Amino acid sequence: MSSVESHQQQLSQSDPSPSPNSCSSFELLDMDAGSLYEPVSPHWFYCKIIDSKETWIPFNSEDSQQLEEAYGSGKDCNGRVVPTDGGRYDVHLGERMRYAVYWDELASEVRRCTWFYKGDKDNKYVPYSESFSQVLEETYKLAVTLDEWKKKLESPNREIIILHNPKLMVHYQPVAGSDEWGSTPTEQGRPRTVKRGVENISVDIHCGEPLQIDHLVFVVHGIGPACDLRFRSIVQCVNDFRSVSLNLLQTHFKKAQENQQIGRVEFLPVNWHSPLHSTGVDVDLQRITLPSINRLRHFTNDTILDVFFYNSPTYCQTIVDTVASEMNRIYTLFLQRNPDFKGGVSIAGHSLGSLILFDILTNQKESLGDMDGEKDAPNIVVDEGDTLTLEEGLKKLQLSEFFNIFEKEKVDKEALALCTDKDLQEMGIPLGPRKKILNYFRTRKNSTGINRPTLQPASGVTISNIPKESGFCSKTDATGNGDYLDVGIGQVSVKYPRLIYKPEIFFAFGSPIGMFLTVRGLKRIDPNYKFPTCKGFFNIYHPFDPVAYRIEPMVVPGVEFEPMLIPHHKGRKRMHLELREGLTRMSMDLKNNLLGSLRMAWKSFTRAPYPALQASETTEETEAESESSSEKLSDVNTEETPVAVKEEVPPINVGMLNGGQRIDYVLQEKPIESFNEYLFALQSHLCYWESEDTVLLVLKEIYQTQGIFLDQPLQ
Repeated sequence: MSSVESHQQQLSQSDPSPSPNSCSSFELLDMDAGSLYEPVSPHWFYCKIIDSKETWIPFNSEDSQQLEEAYGSGKDCNGRVVPTDGGRYDVHLGERMRYAVYWDELASEVRRCTWFYKGDKDNKYVPYSESFSQVLEETYKLAVTLDEWKKKLESPNREIIILHNPKLMVHYQPVAGSDEWGSTPTEQGRPRTVKRGVENISVDIHCGEPLQIDHLVFVVHGIGPACDLRFRSIVQCVNDFRSVSLNLLQTHFKKAQENQQIGRVEFLPVNWHSPLHSTGVDVDLQRITLPSINRLRHFTNDTILDVFFYNSPTYCQTIVDTVASEMNRIYTLFLQRNPDFKGGVSIAGHSLGSLILFDILTNQKESLGDMDGEKDAPNIVVDEGDTLTLEEGLKKLQLSEFFNIFEKEKVDKEALALCTDKDLQEMGIPLGPRKKILNYFRTRKNSTGINRPTLQPASGVTISNIPKESGFCSKTDATGNGDYLDVGIGQVSVKYPRLIYKPEIFFAFGSPIGMFLTVRGLKRIDPNYKFPTCKGFFNIYHPFDPVAYRIEPMVVPGVEFEPMLIPHHKGRKRMHLELREGLTRMSMDLKNNLLGSLRMAWKSFTRAPYPALQASETTEETEAESESSSEKLSDVNTEETPVAVKEEVPPINVGMLNGGQRIDYVLQEKPIESFNEYLFALQSHLCYWESEDTVLLVLKEIYQTQGIFLDQPLQ
């Protein structure tokens, strides 16, 4: 003990400045050594493995208080379960373990913490075990009561802790192999700071989440197990998304929170990658994978091949079954744990996950209770079924005079449904009747209203699986079951499961839906089409996202217009975008002025310089100036008219896919991203989890359905 104390005194005298390996001078504070003992306030922590290292994370203040109340209730802790983290985790108090509720995750150790020591390679404090913390507390209580310090304790793993005074306590960790040189562990160890109570260490402790849940959102990931550049899982990324939403609720929905109108939105992840790769396909792939560039091939097998799996009939069935069953399972479990929940449900998908959700939504039934009965989509003529012949159909359209043309070309009703406008034009049918015929006969068998050209068979799909009718259609399989759905947009033939709820809004982040629909052979989405069970659809993307594609040009193919610009969460546009627009307007003004000046100079240069015309030259010059001025003004007006029109004309009709509202929404790139869009392309595809602008748009649209709006509308 004397050697330890002398060693500590030498350290203090030789180096009075603060050092991570010595006792700092700022810890030697004035205090009353004879002050009364006060019990330490415990706080509960749980252990997470981050980057192969144990990291102790504090529970929020509300959860810690609930755990402490359950611990001090006097009841047996065995079998006692305390829900934490908004009900997403359960703590089994007797086991001191923390389990995830809605997804698979390794259990975490839980500890009631009172004493801490500083870690080896970072400044984070590590809690002592509960038993040794109790020993430290008893020693500390004795030292304070008797005013006798310089107490030395040895932990079970031979680490030495010395209590010099209430503000100066150190921990010596022995160096491996020190005993071989005949010295004690404390002589070779490096001192670390010891702290009593969580209030004396630097750690962020949150207040907790609102108990009231207003809305539930399921989030489906894209390809691969990692969802961002830090290779984090969907659970961790959704945790960030949820944290950003809680912060934005406090800043942008402050009035509604103060009036207790809102609580929070719960975001729950849906994982389909692990079930897919647990089918044994990885073993099959490994047998045929070349041994060279091993890491790159492993990344390809684990990530990029998910796209090909989704285009395979076998694995596509596994994926859609997993996504739908997981959402149904989590929804049922959520209602069991939150019986008072009265809010709605929305779904969100990132990358390939958005395509999976899109395909599932297009194959839902309008009536959740009638799984076998087909419900017709709105604005689609389906009366009288297939009883009318081609001649009767033309007679109903008052176009009987064209029946002979079809009879001559041997075109029956089914063949007519496959004809294009160009085919009918070559038959000599005028434009008006062509449109009536195509619209009538193409929509008679449609159930959802998406028009497409003739499709070629997809890979792995037989000719019989490709529907004859255009659009989404329902078929009966070989067994005679009526619930076999074959989607006529080039999808593989799978049986799409039903969701046990009706989603209110579908959010797509960085979505390739438009590209996949085009590759499947779809050229246009009927403006009258909407999801059978979902009212809203928002396609949100970053302008540099290489995977994202637009949807609106497929609904309105003949009109070019920009997507909706998502406002910055702090209001207005980013400064560099406003500067860019200002410079663009300035350059247009300079261009117009320069053209006007050149036009005036050219006209004055080409005039004949005769003395006899000098008298009329002034008049002619005046006319030329007025003419150039008028031309200049007309040019300026021509350039400025589109801007004015864009602001004054009513919104563009982009169909009913989002209830008549705009579908495509683009984020504003950051100033540093605008320097090189290629450099930030990959990051742009993975930026949505921590994007305040994205989260705020999601919250705004969700709460608008409840009649709750932002404190100040963003511009």
